[in-house]
Amino acid sequence: MDPTFPVDRQLGLEASPVVLINLSTLDKKDEAALIKAWTDDAQFMQRQPGYISTQLHRAIGDGCAYLNYAVWESNATFRAAFTHPEFQSKFSHYPSSSVASPHLFQKIAVPGLCIA
Repeated sequence: MDPTFPVDRQLGLEASPVVLINLSTLDKKDEAALIKAWTDDAQFMQRQPGYISTQLHRAIGDGCAYLNYAVWESNATFRAAFTHPEFQSKFSHYPSSSVASPHLFQKIAVPGLCIA
């Protein structure tokens, strides 16, 4: 999402908790394959230490974009799961038309609106 600081650089930072936001675009014909691959990934992540939750969303309208977010106790626990060899091997299961843009975020406090 931010080409000046991609997720591979973010993995080295320490932060708690973190939210992974991932926007994926793909050819409409590959939607079923994307959902199958994402489901398999999510089931793997669900079993990892530090995992809290995840949710997948589909863009409304005629486009073909999906957004998922996953909440983790810390960047360290996400990093351990994301760099696990079993998880890394799953990338080949995604359709070739799928382009992912993952990024890690932290909540911030805005007085009167939200807490960190």
